[in-house]
Amino acid sequence: MQLGMIGLGRMGGNIVRRLMHAGHSCVVFDKSTAAVSGLAGEGATPSRDLADFVRLLAKPRAVWVMLPAGAITHQTIVELSGLMEPGDTLIDGGNSFFHDDVAHAEMLNAKRIRYLDVGTSGGVWGLERGYCMMIGGDKAAFEHLDPIFSALAPGIGTIDRTPGRNGLDPRAEQGYLYCGPAGAGHFVKMVHNGIEYGMMQAYAEGFDILRNVNTPAIPANRRYQLNLPDIAEVWRRGSVVASWLLDLSAIALAEDPELKEFSGFVEDSGEGRWTIEAAIEEAVPADVLSAALYTRFRSRQDHTFAEKILSAMRKQFGGHQEPPKG
Repeated sequence: MQLGMIGLGRMGGNIVRRLMHAGHSCVVFDKSTAAVSGLAGEGATPSRDLADFVRLLAKPRAVWVMLPAGAITHQTIVELSGLMEPGDTLIDGGNSFFHDDVAHAEMLNAKRIRYLDVGTSGGVWGLERGYCMMIGGDKAAFEHLDPIFSALAPGIGTIDRTPGRNGLDPRAEQGYLYCGPAGAGHFVKMVHNGIEYGMMQAYAEGFDILRNVNTPAIPANRRYQLNLPDIAEVWRRGSVVASWLLDLSAIALAEDPELKEFSGFVEDSGEGRWTIEAAIEEAVPADVLSAALYTRFRSRQDHTFAEKILSAMRKQFGGHQEPPKG
């Protein structure tokens, strides 16, 4: 199949590469001409602007927008709505707020352009590992584009199959799922990222405790000089706390046990806040997720080793850089 990709950053570019490796064709556009020409050199079809981009796509068009959530995504979708035609499909694969999806779907439905919101997880590792996708919007568009999602997804791989799944959607085992109407995909991804905050915080605090057992505040006969890279590694092997986030922590600690590269300044990208807002709206207690979000706020004022762990994990899975010092 053919897909058009707008936004060739850390994830957009690798999504294009993974699709082309699977035999699909891609038309690409980005404000960075270097990013466009780079992927053109790998086999993608380059475009000069949005009008040229839409013109180069075969009908019915499928356009994936992979841009930062908020104004730039909204402006791009509005502009595309004036260039695309009935029967085309527009996908927002970024981390947009699910309320925005509802509004975008309504706007595009009036033009008979189909809309999908695709919560996409996989970060900078997605080219190799594949992307977990949580999809909302037009069900017929989802079914039509199944070959695209199947190519991007990780597949069953070596993960043990879950017993008792008879009658459930087999695509969930492949790593992608249709979640419901417009906004449902980004809602599920939002909560996924809220949970991620809590898991990351638990690892961060645990490693901070391990590190600080060797401080003057602890009696000398109970001070342990623990090797954090080795502890992270042994936990990866059969432990109940094993996970991909722990894998990434182990990589970061092996590279630099003191995490000297990191200050501990930890950003939040929006989904954590939105998850807490949803919990408040639903009157659902979310103690752990709330505390994890507030810790990120505090990290911008004073820093601990726990925050360095958080920052290191963010760099490992998403390529997120701390802001420049000073």
